[in-house]
Amino acid sequence: MFSHICLGTNNLAESIAFFDQVMPVLGVSRQDTGDTYAGYGSREDIGSGVNCLFIGNTYNGEPATAGNGVNIALLAQTREQVDKFHQIALENGGQDEGAPGLRDVHPHFYAAYVRDPTGNKLVVVCHTEQTS
Repeated sequence: MFSHICLGTNNLAESIAFFDQVMPVLGVSRQDTGDTYAGYGSREDIGSGVNCLFIGNTYNGEPATAGNGVNIALLAQTREQVDKFHQIALENGGQDEGAPGLRDVHPHFYAAYVRDPTGNKLVVVCHTEQTS
């Protein structure tokens, strides 16, 4: 359903430092960097732009703002990834918007919510049942 996500930033270097720390938890890393943007995904996907997250300066030059009611949901394969993503995000300039835990979405919806340094709301979520 989705091709890619673009998030605006007001400080590219700060945002790169943040996303460079949290995205490897989900098995992806920065694959592309330009003067005004950075792209995260797998090496196989970045050239196509499919299944990628891009951060960058706004196209119109106005300040980047976070959308009210908008969150970007990043998929985790395990609950441990959710926990680690949340921890690393907070250690690298993110703001807590909801500690890791089960949510009343479906029985296995385990998620944590943070804001990146620009204020974009991110949710990292694992949809699978906990294994022992």
